Amino acid sequence: MKLHHVSDGPDDAPPLVLLCSLGSTVDMWAPQRRELADEFRVISLDTRGHGGSPVPDGPYTVEDLARDVLETLDDLGVERAAFAGVSLGGAIAQWIGLHAPERASSLALLCTAARFPNGDAFRERATTVRADGVGTIADAVVARWFTDDFGDAQPDAVRRMRDMIASTPDEGYASCCEAVAGWDAVDDLGGIRPPTLVVSGVDDPATPPECQQQLADGIPGARLESVTGAAHLASYQRPEVVTPLLREHAKGSS
Repeated sequence: MKLHHVSDGPDDAPPLVLLCSLGSTVDMWAPQRRELADEFRVISLDTRGHGGSPVPDGPYTVEDLARDVLETLDDLGVERAAFAGVSLGGAIAQWIGLHAPERASSLALLCTAARFPNGDAFRERATTVRADGVGTIADAVVARWFTDDFGDAQPDAVRRMRDMIASTPDEGYASCCEAVAGWDAVDDLGGIRPPTLVVSGVDDPATPPECQQQLADGIPGARLESVTGAAHLASYQRPEVVTPLLREHAKGSS
């Protein structure tokens, strides 16, 4: 399945693929897309069921979502790229690292997990969203994305992100909840070979730092960076820290 995408930067630059979190669109990467386009062909993708991408009936699996990414890159003529993914996007990047390592020059796994905590809660959320709509859970979701200090300082940004969550198609969001609930790569991490950067938000309640520690411990040679003053969407809340990390890691592998 071909996904909606946005490209920034020169077509002949090394490709860097940005993969989104559950409930977000390519807009979640706004702090990075143009900033990194001076050195990379930055390709930001809306996950299946989100944004401008198709919304087939679910449930979905992380494998489904990853194969969508690879099919879209095939269509764009991109054989190999650096990948960076937040949360669900980080699970997609892990799948690519495990099952299509020849496509990945490097992986950056942000605020994600080899197995997400509280899988049953995601299944319950899928049921709620199908019954009542994404708008009913948007406030609770965005509250996990940012620290209270950020919300107090930038209420308009938080409101925009809340509206982005609420605009996600119900079936797409619910089916991706099921993909999150079913993801389990704990026993496979040793098979990830592309150079891997793991980024943790110190105040992340959705995928706490121990989730990223597990990734860093399990993936051979992985490097762990902890970002203070950041919750689940560390890339958006602390771009002055995260963007240089992504640049350095992708440059080292291009």
